[in-house]
Amino acid sequence: MTDLILKKGKERSLLRRHPWVYDTAVQKLSGKAKSGDTVRIVSHDGRFLAWAAYSKDSALRARCWSFDENDHINEAWIKEKIQKALKAREPLFARTSAVRVIFGEADQLPGLVVDRYGDWFVTQFQAAGVEAFRDTIADILMTVPGIRGVFDRSDAATRHREGLELRVELLRGEEPPQEIEVIEDGVRYGVDVRVGHKTGFYIDQRENRLLAQRLAKEFKQRTGRGMRALNCFCYTGGFSLALLAGGADQVISVDSSAEALAMAARNAQRNGFDEKRTQWVQADVFEYLRQAREAGETFDLVILDPPKFASSHRHIERAARAYKDINLNGLRLVAPGGDLLTFSCSGAMDVDLFQKVIAGAVIDSKREAWMIARLGAGADHPLMMTCPEGEYLKGLQLALR
Repeated sequence: MTDLILKKGKERSLLRRHPWVYDTAVQKLSGKAKSGDTVRIVSHDGRFLAWAAYSKDSALRARCWSFDENDHINEAWIKEKIQKALKAREPLFARTSAVRVIFGEADQLPGLVVDRYGDWFVTQFQAAGVEAFRDTIADILMTVPGIRGVFDRSDAATRHREGLELRVELLRGEEPPQEIEVIEDGVRYGVDVRVGHKTGFYIDQRENRLLAQRLAKEFKQRTGRGMRALNCFCYTGGFSLALLAGGADQVISVDSSAEALAMAARNAQRNGFDEKRTQWVQADVFEYLRQAREAGETFDLVILDPPKFASSHRHIERAARAYKDINLNGLRLVAPGGDLLTFSCSGAMDVDLFQKVIAGAVIDSKREAWMIARLGAGADHPLMMTCPEGEYLKGLQLALR
């Protein structure tokens, strides 16, 4: 077995069970290993620390599989981890047919994402270690009852950093239909797993879509009318449909993608929503918010769910300005007594910084706002407590007084 020997003092994070080893922590590789091979991580004085997947081309040089020296990282070990991950998500299928069944490091399968949409699994192999077990993982997934196919969406930029080529292809079984229909909390959504963001749908926003639906229902009960809402960066209409299901009278949805808006409109139709209650706007959200403010528009609820503004810590300052911009203008559009739901999916921006940026926007807007709740991903995106970097999605619910 090849040893990856760490520099003196660099073993501390692994002793706390943090699963990543950066190239700057490595003293040397004792023996030979190619990307994807399992190596033994040892301290400078030879103490065992972890079993890890080696990646010679990445600054993240190794991702830990296990901290137990007695483990053997093989097909049986991989199968056990997949089965445990699937078992943990079983309760969610009572309310949705779209579930993240494997979430990388949190499930001891670092770099692997697997989403289930109805009868299909959609995979993303984001690291060299799980790529080496690609066929094994696909075979195991096909043994799950009810699964008709495994489709691979390994086209994220993280693969370039791992020295891996991009892949979008059928791995096993039947080709998925052009749009897989999933049901979440009574709402129907069409998902195209071949294109678009992530694996085709923002599964991680499930609880926040349910919150939006509840806010719409409570607003109607309280006021006797359906709310007027604005959903920015709406993609295929996730929040918009949840609001309509909750009884919103009008939902204006804004996105720069004509293709995403077209699917959003189809999703509204598949739920039987009156098209008079919807407005799909293709526009740059930054410009739309400014124009709406200048026009004196107001909304009972504004949702800001932008794409990742910071892909790394080098982009944090620029991202903070972008978040400040959209939230400042978004706050000015919320009617008194209304709410703002605002999100960041930039893993490089931590929860504290995001809250400070939003607080700055509140101050500059000269509005009085209460923070009602901190928001995040659902239970199928668990946070590994020894790896806080896994908390990429964060959000706030603000009430404008």
